[in-house]
Amino acid sequence: MNIYVDFDDCLCETARYLSDLAASLFGTNVPYEKMRYFNLRQSFSLTDAQLELLMTEGHRPEALLAYEETPGASRTLNEWMDRGHQVSVITGRPGSTWEPSRLWMDRHGLERAKLYCFNKYGREGFLWDSAFNLEVEDYERMPFDFAVEDSPSAFRFFTHRPEMKVLVFDRPWNQDCTFPREGFLRCRGWDEIRDAVSAGGGAC
Repeated sequence: MNIYVDFDDCLCETARYLSDLAASLFGTNVPYEKMRYFNLRQSFSLTDAQLELLMTEGHRPEALLAYEETPGASRTLNEWMDRGHQVSVITGRPGSTWEPSRLWMDRHGLERAKLYCFNKYGREGFLWDSAFNLEVEDYERMPFDFAVEDSPSAFRFFTHRPEMKVLVFDRPWNQDCTFPREGFLRCRGWDEIRDAVSAGGGAC
């Protein structure tokens, strides 16, 4: 099997870090549990300048390397790879973060998983001239049986791929979203995701 795995808030606890960072930078009081929107500007009520500063600080190499692993993530991915499954981490982080992101994965025992930066959210300044960056047509040529994703903004990349089962990592900002087709399953952690893959995507 070929498995797509998102990075932030699937492999690691990015939102928890950014919630604390926003509180430190701007005095916001929006804990992780109250983040109702994937859009951080909306969740934290930030100005454009504040959002830019938050993203700059949150994407510094030392910050990226400090993100805590989501419990069970590396264990599950390694179980899949031990069984011969192909695991690709497809992140919406900018290409400039590839090296620290790769280092984080290596430090967490995920040396065998591939890492690609895919401009899911149309961010300016995204780098394309690299083997690890994906354009939409590159992504569309990649065969996937499962995807693990938390962002409602990314669900559109799965809408026209009915063969792909999408395991939605349960997070505060995707509680009210409507899944665009059948084959989307909400899972409350990596144990449920592992069980759903083992069952062929039939339950969480």
